[in-house]
Amino acid sequence: MKKILILTYYWPPSGGAGVQRCLKFVKYLRECGWEPVVYTPLNGEMPVTDISLYKDVPRNLTVLKTNIWEPYNIYKKFIGRKKNDKINASFLSENKKAGLTEKISIWIRGNFFIPDARKYWIKPSIIYLSEYIQKYGIKHVMSSGPPHSMHMIALGLKKQLPYLKWVADFRDPWTNIDFYEKLMLSKSADKKHHAMELDVLQNANMVVSIGDTMNEEFKQMYLNAGGKDLLKFKVITNGFDEDDTNTGIQQKDKKFSIAHVGTLVKDRNPFVLWKVLKKLVSENAEFASQLEIKLVGKIDIAVKEEIEKNGLSRFVNKIDYLPHEEVIAEQQRSKVLLLLVNNTKNAKGILTGKFFEYIAANTPVLAVGPIDGDLAKIISETNCGLISDFTDEFSLEKNILQLFRDQGINHNLEAIKKYSRKNLTKELALCLSSI
Repeated sequence: MKKILILTYYWPPSGGAGVQRCLKFVKYLRECGWEPVVYTPLNGEMPVTDISLYKDVPRNLTVLKTNIWEPYNIYKKFIGRKKNDKINASFLSENKKAGLTEKISIWIRGNFFIPDARKYWIKPSIIYLSEYIQKYGIKHVMSSGPPHSMHMIALGLKKQLPYLKWVADFRDPWTNIDFYEKLMLSKSADKKHHAMELDVLQNANMVVSIGDTMNEEFKQMYLNAGGKDLLKFKVITNGFDEDDTNTGIQQKDKKFSIAHVGTLVKDRNPFVLWKVLKKLVSENAEFASQLEIKLVGKIDIAVKEEIEKNGLSRFVNKIDYLPHEEVIAEQQRSKVLLLLVNNTKNAKGILTGKFFEYIAANTPVLAVGPIDGDLAKIISETNCGLISDFTDEFSLEKNILQLFRDQGINHNLEAIKKYSRKNLTKELALCLSSI
């Protein structure tokens, strides 16, 4: 089989959303005629660990690991955290609001660690991998970002070994990501980020994005810089693994459980939802007696405060991080799965990985986000749930009551099938063969 080198920062035992995409590609690539070789750090910073994910790692897989130096120990000491504390992603603050020291550290991170805190791993990785590639005759490489240092490693390899066929895979945007402005970048730092991003778009043989909006944004950047080969821009969404979701029939919760699975950051705080739920529990005794707000994962303190402000704390069932296999069962047990889009400028393009597991759970989805975005399009295509805009109280109340009465959601199973990880890996294999 043809070999492909996959550069990913997140790999088991790392848990969370970042690990899923590459792990599932690797799981199914052999079935598509490709032998993956994974490159990942030996001692990377992992926000969460999940040893249950090892079951998806193919037998006899070659996994290359080298040491990485990251500034996280300095960062933890600077902000008064313990050495073993985990660093949350996406500016999540669970117990307190960001203080001055954290704001200073964010400014340092944005302006001195470009493209990110893994920058010191780029050059050693290029040296190590260029020797490995030539020794074992590898001709294809895929980089997965963020962190975008993975793309910079692949770029360095491409410039040293021009015959390499390189796929740059974006799970999230780069300069269009929702927290980009929070990095407090100087003009020169902003210019460096954009220059690196464009260098990747211009030199990769194929640029893969997880949604249409991101794909169009990358195309436009490329065109504005004089690029012409638009055929190299492809969309391969995230998806669900049938091996994970075929867990047998789960007994549904007795209460009307609205479950959010995953990190709930400040920008994802659904003010309209708390307001509508407050109204419903005060006006509808039956609804109040049945409601359970199930929050699985880490929650920003701003979200907790908003829940308390609206008098909803008594309805909350807070569940800490669960292994991935237990998360799947929790999704299937719940009456409704809550999907929240960050209320940021790139909201139309946000398409979280867990959404596809939501639709495979055959549980109705209640979404809050742009009604003309990538998410709304797939909700309509698969008939998996209902969506309301960020401030539309009337629509959201109507949708909640419709789901409470168990009316009108019949999943389009045929449309859902194409989002299986196995089918999506076939799409990746076709992309690899085409270059």
